[in-house]
Amino acid sequence: MGLFDSVVGAVLNNAGQTGGTAAGGGLGGLLGMAAQNPQLVQAVLSLLGNDGAHGGLAGLVERFQQAGLGNVLQSWIGTGTNLPISGEQLASVLGQGTLSQLGSQVGAAPADVAQQLSHLLPGLVDQLTPQGQVPQGGLGNSSDLMGVLGQFLRG
Repeated sequence: MGLFDSVVGAVLNNAGQTGGTAAGGGLGGLLGMAAQNPQLVQAVLSLLGNDGAHGGLAGLVERFQQAGLGNVLQSWIGTGTNLPISGEQLASVLGQGTLSQLGSQVGAAPADVAQQLSHLLPGLVDQLTPQGQVPQGGLGNSSDLMGVLGQFLRG
């Protein structure tokens, strides 16, 4: 069993222990939703990881600011309420090239990927920045991020 399978298993177990469903909300709900398409979480981690082609979280912060949506991403990083983002807004931030690439990774159309990411990305960024700020040096590489998510789910 791989690390990703362990994380998804923990998500589903947490949902069952709390009496909820995998799609019930919070990080467990978000990852439970993504458990149907595990490549989606891996694609998201490629956006957030320092080893990704997109500049990690710092690169996303820059892209969101350039698109006039810096306040949305900052709400996910901060400790307050996460502002929503639509698939269309996320498409304007990431661009068609990135969405096409992610779509080929997960086997979905770019618009579908943008819609799914609009639900998954805010919660993941929120959970990966629990102190309300971007860690100096970024979030680490994709495998580091998968380990961090596993710790959240176990702890």
